[in-house]
Amino acid sequence: MIGIGRFRLLKILTSRMFITVVLILVQAAWIALMFMRVFGDSEIFSTAFKILSVVMAFYVISKTDVPAYRMGWILIILIVPLFGGLLYLLIGEKRPARYMRLRLAKGMKSHDVMAVQDPEVQRELREKSPRAAGCASYISNCARYPVWKNTQVKYHPLGEYQYADMLEELKKAKKFIFLEYFIIEEGEMWNTILDILSEKVKEGVDVRVIYDDMGCLTKIPSNYYEKIEKRGIKCLVFNPVIPIISVVMNNRDHRKIMIIDGDTAFTGGINLADEYINHRVRFGHWKDSGIMLKGDAVWNFTIMFLEIWNSYNPEDDDFTVFKPNAERHAEFHSDGFVQPFCDSPLDGETVSVNVYLDILAQAKDYVYIFTPYLAIIDELNIALCAAAKRGVDVRMVLPGIPDKKVAYRLSRSYYGPLLEAGVRIYEYTPGFIHAKSYVSDDKIAVVGTINMDYRSLYLHFECGVVMYENSAVQELKKAALKTFEISHEVKIGERKQGKYRRVTGKLIDSFLRVFAPLF
Repeated sequence: MIGIGRFRLLKILTSRMFITVVLILVQAAWIALMFMRVFGDSEIFSTAFKILSVVMAFYVISKTDVPAYRMGWILIILIVPLFGGLLYLLIGEKRPARYMRLRLAKGMKSHDVMAVQDPEVQRELREKSPRAAGCASYISNCARYPVWKNTQVKYHPLGEYQYADMLEELKKAKKFIFLEYFIIEEGEMWNTILDILSEKVKEGVDVRVIYDDMGCLTKIPSNYYEKIEKRGIKCLVFNPVIPIISVVMNNRDHRKIMIIDGDTAFTGGINLADEYINHRVRFGHWKDSGIMLKGDAVWNFTIMFLEIWNSYNPEDDDFTVFKPNAERHAEFHSDGFVQPFCDSPLDGETVSVNVYLDILAQAKDYVYIFTPYLAIIDELNIALCAAAKRGVDVRMVLPGIPDKKVAYRLSRSYYGPLLEAGVRIYEYTPGFIHAKSYVSDDKIAVVGTINMDYRSLYLHFECGVVMYENSAVQELKKAALKTFEISHEVKIGERKQGKYRRVTGKLIDSFLRVFAPLF
């Protein structure tokens, strides 16, 4: 037992995550020490940096960022005025670093030419549902991803269901396979997929993989891409982690996309690791969700992938060769309206927030929400409460067993006002819920990668699919109703008892809520 304990300790001490954290902490300590030694005793320098902090505080106030984000930074500047302003200059700006913006802008230069809205589809949607058409027009105009018909959707209420369909569709691939994931980890799921990808490469299929380095920091070694490339698979590591204090660490590729031959796509909360399919148990039963698309709407996902890929590996002059196969067009019948979209920190447009707000504002009967984390801005909080107060049945399902205790406590700190407004909150008793979805009024639904927390809504590259009058909408509703039955409904009295009522508990919750947008 002692030997096993030492082995685990050694593994932790030599992990990328541990080394990265230590190096960043050493840098932070060194910067603070240098400030205290070099500038702390100097009236001139001390005054200069305090003035810088005041200037930065006014600058933060003048920005159009979310109030919670501004408040957090203003408090930090007030608490440590000597170098609070400089700290904001180093890591406070939430926009992607300039070199990342320039690179990605090159990959997206032809976006408007490729992502063209069919006016006939738009007109038909407006005739059927002005409400849905308004949301679709917003996404088409501001996120620049069109709404489509001629697309079938299959909803997967669990990760293992999606995994089974993934394997089946991957084996059918003839032309190309594109994968873009926040997390990949060796195990039953990824190893099986990797073996299929390797076989497809031998058959002449163009296989490409993008994975986020921060998401995989504790999952795979830093040179894992070499193992993938040795199999003939093209690989891109998005935003590699460099252990330097920098704003670059803020923006991660949190998307989960699999595209096969331009006709089939998968997305949702499911990463390529064993806990997502309950092959490995970590936090009780892992409830995730996803969807499979077949048809014209897959083109939106293909554009998303190719823009990221060609920003770093410019090899495709003509994206249209990856469009859905015209020969198979007749095979896909229309199942309502389908609109995949990307939410990017590059454009300053908070697409996910606005889509969620629109659903809550226009709901008449119900809104059912699945999210693993709850750390919301005032606008969403107000929208949830307002919908419940006007008689809409608003229900949310969050984890019963948390994956991160701090995030769990932070989520629960939002319960009180929501419960008082009439929002019904459930915790998934069997384990951890990682699904991210909205469904409302039997008409509209969203499934994607977008959590209801600050990072997902403002800092990460995310994706989702809005569905209007689609058969998957009813499937989402059925899944939600079944989930309520096996979950614990939180009552307002629970939030007024025990540790949550104590002054220390309230102070901890307040601290977490103030600084949550910064981390």
